[in-house]
Amino acid sequence: MDPAHVKVPPMMDLTIDNITENTVTINSQGPDLRLTYVMERLVTHLHDFARETRLSTKEWMAALDFLVRVGQISSDVRHEFILLSDILGLSLLVDAIDHPKPPASTEGSVLGPFHTHEAEKIPNGELMSHDPEGEPCLVLCTIKDVKGNPIEGVKIDIWETDSTGHYDVQHSDRQGPDGRCVMNSDKEGVFWFKAIVPVPYPIPHDGPVGQLLKLLKRHPWRPAHMHFMFEKKGWDHLITALYIRNDPYETSDAVFGVKKSLVVDFSTADAEIAQKYGVKESSKVLKHDFVLVDEKETERLRDENAMKAMKKLGRKVKLLNHLPVPDLD
Repeated sequence: MDPAHVKVPPMMDLTIDNITENTVTINSQGPDLRLTYVMERLVTHLHDFARETRLSTKEWMAALDFLVRVGQISSDVRHEFILLSDILGLSLLVDAIDHPKPPASTEGSVLGPFHTHEAEKIPNGELMSHDPEGEPCLVLCTIKDVKGNPIEGVKIDIWETDSTGHYDVQHSDRQGPDGRCVMNSDKEGVFWFKAIVPVPYPIPHDGPVGQLLKLLKRHPWRPAHMHFMFEKKGWDHLITALYIRNDPYETSDAVFGVKKSLVVDFSTADAEIAQKYGVKESSKVLKHDFVLVDEKETERLRDENAMKAMKKLGRKVKLLNHLPVPDLD
């Protein structure tokens, strides 16, 4: 690069007091206004963090080494960075910001590190889990809009652990996907399937995230739950989960995913239900009605919330593709 083309102020003799503004300046040359804004805020907060904590070189190096180890242990089936985001509460925070919900709709929860794209598509009534040790359960669900109208053709990803508290990808000898499936809602907005009763389990804690939890004297356990992800054009993407009531970890989930509206109870199949759905009488039954929000309503709520939050922070911004950037006009 020709040095004559470098159009930034001279940067020498940088100190604690001026390193931040100079870093922001040199990062502000690109055409992407959103990237420039995100980097400006990131650098500002990172530098302020270092100043406020009087971060030592030893601590800084330990943190960098920690992030290297997070990357090294990650793979196609183990996403340690997602796990790190989860235990820091960042995953839930970002979901809440990006997918605001009106009162009548289903709340979101965390994706977690074990969603895959290899689940088989199954029709209503099929078995999702083939674990012979798991306690069978019948899951009956509907998908509607906030006015109670059924939504047809929604793609639903569903996944859960086996009876030992492990996802299929955690077994090195697995033959293929199990405990997970993809379904589509019918014209009545209905989908139903057979699974096993979820069990509580610890998140992977044999790596750097687990070591961090141990240092913080936090447990790695998640309450029993089943994951759901809903996708259809024109509707806000929903990632959520259903949590079984009275689980011992219901109020101390290691990744902060539990919300009261997502805590559910099992009922038992009577003779009519058993005959209609082909299950044993007295089998456990989980019923739930999911409510989706259309994209336009989500965009309106997100824009409204963003402007309120920026005003509270005293920042003059405008929205670009529904995301805040500085308003320099």
